[in-house]
Amino acid sequence: MPNILVIGSSNTDMVVKTERFPQAGETILGGEFFMFPGGKGANQAVAAARLGGKVTFICKVGQDVFGEQAIEGFKKEGIATNFCLTTKAAASGVALITVNAEGENEIVVASGANNQLTEADLDAAEAAFAAADLLLIQLETPIPTVEYAITKGAQMGKKVILNPAPAQNISQETYQHLFLITPNETEAELLTGIKVEDDATAAQAADALLAKGVQHVILTLGAKGAYYKSATQELHVPAQKVKAIDTTAAGDVFNGALTVALAEGEDWLAAIQFAAKAAAISVTRMGAQASAPLRSDL
Repeated sequence: MPNILVIGSSNTDMVVKTERFPQAGETILGGEFFMFPGGKGANQAVAAARLGGKVTFICKVGQDVFGEQAIEGFKKEGIATNFCLTTKAAASGVALITVNAEGENEIVVASGANNQLTEADLDAAEAAFAAADLLLIQLETPIPTVEYAITKGAQMGKKVILNPAPAQNISQETYQHLFLITPNETEAELLTGIKVEDDATAAQAADALLAKGVQHVILTLGAKGAYYKSATQELHVPAQKVKAIDTTAAGDVFNGALTVALAEGEDWLAAIQFAAKAAAISVTRMGAQASAPLRSDL
């Protein structure tokens, strides 16, 4: 199995499940509380590992109980944690998540130690870059660090996958180092200025990203599935129909699963179908990492 290097965030998710989202200034009683390990980077690393990926994770957590629990959790999942760093400068990241009766969520993140991940930390993890075949990165760590990781990976001949979430702009030069970018509709609109509403607008947004220098584009469209485009191929893969109870980390599971499938040499159609199936299972379960399926579940 090729080596997958995931670089990104680790958070503890504090989740309240309620009938509806509160209005500004409103208090709603009667919600259920859960606490789960999360963070987009950690979610994607766990999703990939559970599906059979050989995963190394680079992150930074605080020297606190949340950080200790996170790293122990990664070890239990079989993830290499040699480059999971700790800092006294900030607390571990925390996400406050509200989930309504339809399974939709609202999330506020206190990034904490995630904001302390630096270019020097990546240089210290040279061995992890050298051993990797594919890099999977998100945008919950500082943008200069993300851009440095992408450039470093590409210059070392690695295939770099960027899940541009949460939605933020990156430099034009960075796009040229990407093997694959995987925005959802909101992120695609921020990056291209094109509102994605159907296959035609998805194609326009994908073309805009390809024009920036990305080799492959996958737009994740929630219940409408996923849209893939490159210079030579175009696909629309429908989503599995399930009853969603919590969509938290569905995109992370999709990206982790997709990376595993590509690492195994699957073609684009098979890889996207594999990822869509994993994501569909995840939304039928509560939590972020807790919702990531095993290979046997698929």
